Amino acid sequence: MIIAFFAEEFEVVLWEQHCCLPLTQQAPLGELERYQRPGGAYVSVNVGYAPHSYADVTELIAAWAPRIAASDVLRPASGVGDIADGRVAVAFDLEDSGPLEGRLDRVREFYDLGVRTMLPTYNTRNAAGHGCLDAVDEGLTAYGRDLLREMNAAGMVADGSHCSIRTGLDLCRYSEQPVVYSHSCMRAVWDHPRNVTDEQARACAETGGVIGITGVGIFLGANEATVDAFVRHIEHAVDLVGPEHVGLSTDFSFDGDDLNAEMQRSPHLFPAAYTAWGPIRFTPPEGLFAVEEALRDRGYPPDAVAGIVGGNFLRVATQVWR
Repeated sequence: MIIAFFAEEFEVVLWEQHCCLPLTQQAPLGELERYQRPGGAYVSVNVGYAPHSYADVTELIAAWAPRIAASDVLRPASGVGDIADGRVAVAFDLEDSGPLEGRLDRVREFYDLGVRTMLPTYNTRNAAGHGCLDAVDEGLTAYGRDLLREMNAAGMVADGSHCSIRTGLDLCRYSEQPVVYSHSCMRAVWDHPRNVTDEQARACAETGGVIGITGVGIFLGANEATVDAFVRHIEHAVDLVGPEHVGLSTDFSFDGDDLNAEMQRSPHLFPAAYTAWGPIRFTPPEGLFAVEEALRDRGYPPDAVAGIVGGNFLRVATQVWR
């Protein structure tokens, strides 16, 4: 199957490892059709993070799942075999382990509901570990290691994005399965607390994982949501760990206008690393196709392009998902 994705006609699978819709039951799921392509596409959509409860997440999934199943273009991604035939396979991710509310048995429950990726922490410390904005970094807690073991057993991919450096390194140290940074750029290219160090990237690659370069302007540069900036981060990651450990993930916010309006209303709630350049710019879904074309124009071999565009994350899912 993967060999077919590397065919000369370039009908490769597109893998969007993280994007954000409004976290409401009426969210415009049809926007996800923008990822459609002949070789098939996969999209992971966030269904909650630190402020959200177990009830918030389960009620949201209960509202979205039947709408996805009823679509002519979207389909639930219960397994990697659903990522084919020109439709857009959709699964979910959690940007924090808080919605578990301390119950590790809910990892398997969330997996059964379609959550395929989870971050232990989101920006700041919680019961599982530390976040990238914390001044103190003590890594994964004992609970966090228990959480990781449960994720490995359930088939849920562990994600170091938004985590502190040490928490991310601990994920790679203790995980028995590949670890990803679903939506993170390279700190050596642009020094931002949300970006990953070369050490983190190497540790991720050693697990067999993938760094998903993201299209958010403030993580790419000085609010530089351009193809050239995107490719700069990809090329650094490729030079560091090889093309087989690099992927794409826009972190596109379909409600970005609302986010920017909230930042204007309440700037004290957001660190300067988020607000210093004005309204955040995002790379839209269509930007992934432009990045793909740019990699070809730069002479990347077809198999490397196919891996970065989707095959590398597909490989991780094939290994980890149950």
